[in-house]
Amino acid sequence: MSQSQLLRGIGILSMVLLLFMTSVAYLQGYGAAAADDIDNILAEKERARVMNEWLEWRLENILPDLMREQGIDMWVIINREWIEDPVFFTLVPEPMMASPGCVALIFHDRGEELGLERLSCAPHGVRGGYGRTWATREKTQFEALADAIKKRNPKKIGLNVSRRWGYGDGLTASLKEDLEKALGPEYASRFVSAGDLCVRWMETRSPQELSFYRHICGVAHDIIAEFFSNKVITPDITTVDEVRWWTRQRVNDLGLDVWFHPSLSIIRSKKEAEKYDDDRRVIRRGDLLHCDLGIKYLGLCTDMQWHAYICKIGEDDAPQGLKEALNRANRVADILMREFEEGRTGKEIADAAMRKAEAEGLRPSIYTHPVGIHGHGAGTTINAVSPERQDERNVLRWDYPLYANTCYAIELSSTTAVPEWDNQDVRIGFEETAVFTKDGCKYIDGHQIRYYLIK
Repeated sequence: MSQSQLLRGIGILSMVLLLFMTSVAYLQGYGAAAADDIDNILAEKERARVMNEWLEWRLENILPDLMREQGIDMWVIINREWIEDPVFFTLVPEPMMASPGCVALIFHDRGEELGLERLSCAPHGVRGGYGRTWATREKTQFEALADAIKKRNPKKIGLNVSRRWGYGDGLTASLKEDLEKALGPEYASRFVSAGDLCVRWMETRSPQELSFYRHICGVAHDIIAEFFSNKVITPDITTVDEVRWWTRQRVNDLGLDVWFHPSLSIIRSKKEAEKYDDDRRVIRRGDLLHCDLGIKYLGLCTDMQWHAYICKIGEDDAPQGLKEALNRANRVADILMREFEEGRTGKEIADAAMRKAEAEGLRPSIYTHPVGIHGHGAGTTINAVSPERQDERNVLRWDYPLYANTCYAIELSSTTAVPEWDNQDVRIGFEETAVFTKDGCKYIDGHQIRYYLIK
C-alpha cells in the first residue's frame, strides 16, 4: 500500500471515529444509538469520495485473496448499458450511473509478488485504475479482448454464469457466445463459473465498511424513532398507509433510498378487532404496531423490524404479556446468533437454532438472510422453512458456508400467548442488522428490547 493510500485510509478511519463518538449514547431501554446519525448524513460528493476509497482498498486487499481462494487467476465481467451485471457497479468508481456501452472488466492475478492487474476493454475506457486494452479501432472489441486474455495465458477464466446465484449469473448468452468465438475452443475450455467468487466479493465487508455500517444502521433507527412517535402518529386518526408514505418521503428527503416500500401493520386483540369491525387501516389505542424498513446509504442496505405499542387512556406501558412476547423473540435471536460458526452451512445453523429454541418451549420460525450491497444479499441463507416450500436455488444456497466479515438481517418470528388478550397468540416479527466476524455474531447498532410507546 502506498503512502498516499495509507493516508487516505487514516482519513477514512478518522471520520469513522468521529461519527462513532458522536453516537455512543444509547436511548434508555431501546437498545439503539441516540438520534445523532440522522443529522450527520454525508453530502453526495462526500459519499462518492468515501465509497471510492473503500473500493480501492477492497480491490487491493480483498479481491486478490478471494480469487486465490476460488482458484481463479482471471475474472472477466462483460455487460452492456442498462443491463449491467449485478456485480458491475461494485467494481467501478462513483459516479457511474450506467455501463458506458459494452464494457469488459478483466482482473488478472499475477501472483502475490506482482499482485492483481486491472484492465478494461471498453469504447472509452473505465476510470479507477483500469488499464485500457482497446484504444484503437483496428480490431473489434472482442478481438482486442481475446488478445488481452491470450497474452496473459490464464489457467482458469472465471465467468459470471451460475445456477446457484443470481448475483453470479450476469453474463448474457450472446456475450458469452461472442467471447467463445473470439477466443476459440482452447481458451473457451478454461471457462469456469465465477458464481461463488461474485458472492464472496459482494458479501465480504472491509474494516472501513463495517465501521461505517454502524452509522448507516443508526440512521435507519433514527427514522424508526421518528415515525413511532406522536410526531407522525395520532391514535384513532392516523392510518397505516399515511405512516408508510410519510416514511418513504422522509427517506427520500434525506437523500437516501429504500430498497422496498416501508411496511407497517397492526396487531390487535380479537376483542378490539370486533369493536372496529377488524378494520386495520386506522391506528387505534391498544394496538401493537409492527414495521419493516430497509434503507440504502453509502451503497449498503439495512433491514429492520421494530414494534410500538399504542397506549390506552391511563396506560403508561404495554401489557406484560406483550412485553414477554418481545422478550421471547429476543431469546430466539440470541440462540440463533450463538449458532453462527465459520464454515457451517445456513441449514446447519438454522436447524441447530430451531432445536434449541423449541427445547426451551419457544415457538420460533427462522428465515435470516444476508444483507449488504443488496437488501436480500449475497451469502448463505439461514432458513428453517422446509425444502418443500423453497425453490431449487434456495435449497442450493442452504449448503453455502458462513464466512467472517459478512452481514445478516437476523430475521425470525416468535409466537406467544398473551394473557391480557385472552391468551391470544401474538406473533412478533423480529429483524435486526448484524455482523459476523471472528468474534461471533453481534448487532451492528443494537436491537429492540423495549417497545416504543405512543400515547
